[in-house]
Amino acid sequence: MPVSVLLVDDQPLVRAGFRMILEASPELSVVGEASDGREAVRSAQSLLPDVVLMDIRMPGTDGAEATRQILSWALSLQHRIQVLAVTTFDLDEYVHSMLRAGAAGFLLKDTPPDELVAAVHTVAAGGAAVSPQVLRRLLRQFGSLLPSSTGPEEEAAPDPLTARERQVLRLLARGWSNPEIAAHLYLGETTVKSHVGHILNKLGLRDRVQAVVHAYESGLVRPGEGDTVAR
Repeated sequence: MPVSVLLVDDQPLVRAGFRMILEASPELSVVGEASDGREAVRSAQSLLPDVVLMDIRMPGTDGAEATRQILSWALSLQHRIQVLAVTTFDLDEYVHSMLRAGAAGFLLKDTPPDELVAAVHTVAAGGAAVSPQVLRRLLRQFGSLLPSSTGPEEEAAPDPLTARERQVLRLLARGWSNPEIAAHLYLGETTVKSHVGHILNKLGLRDRVQAVVHAYESGLVRPGEGDTVAR
């Protein structure tokens, strides 16, 4: 069955653009649209989508409040709905409010179409999806709370990654996007995507967010390091 998606945005042209992108994938199906938070809650309750693509700044009930109501209602019925926040602004207050409300991801509206489609699949499968720019901001704020290495009594597992894959993982863990990694390492974006896929497969990780946590837990990246990683 295709992943069902509810689009929530107060701008019809934005909804039309998202619909065109998502329906180009045969594994996704847009089952409805809503123009504000209140309509989003009603639509989610009637349509039972797998994923709600939720704008944040809307008149009346905003995206964070709509997300809280949708997820609370779904939890009361033991039905899983995932919310993926999409906004033009990566302001801290928006990120924090949506994460507190229970959103499974946070993307900017200039996210490339293929990454948007991948993010919908990721959250539908129970994972988390965060734009590189937003992830970088979160790391600067909360990176010090992540463990920097394994304990002394733990024996480190053999590293299955190649030297190049470790370079890519270090940059990914700093919140760099695929184009930024490609430019820094003088690689094509397709090659970077391939490396990221190999990293996730070799380490048994679900998505980029899990890869970031792994990089901190393994000591590959430590809290407080700058954004620049030497080649």
